[in-house]
Amino acid sequence: MAKKQNSQNSKMKRPFITLTSDFGAQSQGVGIMEAVALEINSEANVIHLMHGLPDFNLFYAARTMETLNYVPLGYHVCVVDPGVGTKRKPIIIKTGRGDYLVGPDNGVLIPATRFLGGIKKAVEITNIKYMRKPVSPIFHGRDIFTPAAAYLSKGVKMEEFGKNIDPKDLVKAPYDEAKIKGNNIYSKIISINKFGSLHLNIMHSAWDNFNIQLNNNINLKFKNKSIQMPCAVTFGDVPKGKPLILKDDYGRVEVALNCGSFKKKYKAEIGDDVLITK
Repeated sequence: MAKKQNSQNSKMKRPFITLTSDFGAQSQGVGIMEAVALEINSEANVIHLMHGLPDFNLFYAARTMETLNYVPLGYHVCVVDPGVGTKRKPIIIKTGRGDYLVGPDNGVLIPATRFLGGIKKAVEITNIKYMRKPVSPIFHGRDIFTPAAAYLSKGVKMEEFGKNIDPKDLVKAPYDEAKIKGNNIYSKIISINKFGSLHLNIMHSAWDNFNIQLNNNINLKFKNKSIQMPCAVTFGDVPKGKPLILKDDYGRVEVALNCGSFKKKYKAEIGDDVLITK
């Protein structure tokens, strides 16, 4: 019995490495990155957070990385990198929670830090000792980012990878937080899921501060469209085909149609500005 308990404790202590990318299901790159991670640290627990993200879409990728708040503390790689091989920096960010975010300095990692306790430290990855060689100019996910996460998971100190970067000098996030002004919230669509529901850059805490009561209507405007809908708890609170606004399951606010696609009906797109009025 003691031996079984020790085995369970050992398993729980395995470091978590997550991989996220815009590689499709048909890409061998996903499996190769996992293999690289396990070659460096065979004790790692590699989780595929999400692949097949919309091509080159920093909004959707950043939104996906925000959901790491629901994953155990770990070493998190994001490969949505339209600037691969250019002067953009490969970076590591240590968060206040203690996670390490690894990826390109293109803003994609910044929103996640808002859910993970902010930025504690950032470095540029320049030490070739911790890269897979030869380094491809077009596959830094395999040769720079995943190795960095794996070496970090083995206990290599962040300082070993390269020089510090002032967080103020990091490339800005693809989106800011929504702004509340009186009876209005000025927001933006940051992702659209497979059901056609919109996710906005409004945190649950901001929505609570906006003080909309359940079943009260709000007015939503975007692309010269104006739509009234109730504030609800779940999709079945409105009839099928009707719109609603609610807290999503990852810390943001969602706009949806019950059993339908809001995106298709109203031609919504990631990046659209959205005005919400009481």
